[in-house]
Amino acid sequence: MSLESMLSTPLVSIIIPTYNRPAYLKEAIASAVQQTYRNIEVIVSDDCSPDSPQAIVDSFHDSRIYFRRHSTNLGMFANTLSGFCDAKGKYVVSLNDDNALNSDFLEKLIPPLEANSELVMAFCDHCIINADSAIDPLETEKNTGRWKRDRLQEGIYQPFYKQGLVDEAVPTSVAAVIRKAMIDWDHFPAGAGVYWDLYTTYLACCTGRGAYYTSERLAQYRVHDQSETAVSGSQNAKAKQRKASAEIFCYESFLDDKRLKEFHACFKQRWAHANTTMGIALLRLENPTEAQVYLLQALRSQKTDLRTIVALALSFIPLSCYAFKFLIL
Repeated sequence: MSLESMLSTPLVSIIIPTYNRPAYLKEAIASAVQQTYRNIEVIVSDDCSPDSPQAIVDSFHDSRIYFRRHSTNLGMFANTLSGFCDAKGKYVVSLNDDNALNSDFLEKLIPPLEANSELVMAFCDHCIINADSAIDPLETEKNTGRWKRDRLQEGIYQPFYKQGLVDEAVPTSVAAVIRKAMIDWDHFPAGAGVYWDLYTTYLACCTGRGAYYTSERLAQYRVHDQSETAVSGSQNAKAKQRKASAEIFCYESFLDDKRLKEFHACFKQRWAHANTTMGIALLRLENPTEAQVYLLQALRSQKTDLRTIVALALSFIPLSCYAFKFLIL
């Protein structure tokens, strides 16, 4: 790309938070530097991996890549956020170290943003890939339907509270470009935790600006055993606790926002579900007294939820019988 053409296109910052996934990281970086839209910076932020990925970064011999390595482990949320805070681009993109972008991702999503200053973000659909980087057509279709992107027409949504927060159709951490100046990254609430992407969508919605959508699948989301989604959905109690805490924070924030009043019934239901998840996590961590607080909160909101009722009943079983509980929860 010539200097003249670079000056006529805004800088885009691609943030790649990484921890101990060298093979996937190499694929993620490759997908970033191979963008047909050339005016980019790639910030690889290593969260103190046991083995530094410095050599992987250096192997690309690309001056647009900036590598920094934290001296202590900050956790996924803080590591990601630090990349956004350091970004110099007009637009920012999140690219987890196990995901990938199609080469025309930015080429397709930057022009709508440049053409309309009233847009805060542009997003697209994406493919599901497996641990070996092969596209899974069936899971891809299921994923599109799960988040109701199959119901979206290409174009601008303004406001986009329903699409972003109720349907959760905006894949902020996977396949979206955000106008950086519209989000206060320096004062991002820590409570959002692993749900930082949903909270970012909330902040984007609150600007009153619009979001552009295209149904083209311009990114790839990897499903594998070590992803945060897989870990938090498994028997890992600590991961469940992180997830539930972040969910509770987000939905309490939404419930406090008068602009979202028409959606409060939906958010109340999800808040209750998150409280039950937190209660179950605490039971697994052998803290039944604290678990009961969350389970009772959930039960007051959803009096007939069987999952909550069973978990609450099990919370009164002596600790010596916890192995039995785990077979049920």
